[in-house]
Amino acid sequence: MRFMLIVRADRHTEGGVLPTREMLSAMGAYNEELVKAGVLLAGEGLHPSARGARVRFDGGKRTVVDGPFAETKELIAGFWLIQVKSLEEAVEWVKRAPLQESEIEIRQVHEAEDFGAAFTPELREQEERQRAAVARRGQ
Repeated sequence: MRFMLIVRADRHTEGGVLPTREMLSAMGAYNEELVKAGVLLAGEGLHPSARGARVRFDGGKRTVVDGPFAETKELIAGFWLIQVKSLEEAVEWVKRAPLQESEIEIRQVHEAEDFGAAFTPELREQEERQRAAVARRGQ
């Protein structure tokens, strides 16, 4: 099972305050544990929402809204993508994160089987081709 571990933004991350050397070191050690355990698929920190935008969809209409966005508690400061055997294992990994005052939301990623018959063999083949192309680009 794949899970996205979503780190919530706060006034510091939205204010552009970068982590200290100590925090970067602790985060690097934590990430190294994830790598050694073979569970880390990806992980990144994000710039403040002031450097981003949102695109709203309303039928055929697209509206771009530039950041910053007001509700800090609804924003994301970073994420990990991990592959583990269960939600409980994901929770155990999150408990070990070297964060002091934060919140991490854990969300399971959909797998092909979740979509049932709507995910036809042709669509599965298309997704496999796309994943293979992305993997080749990353090498």
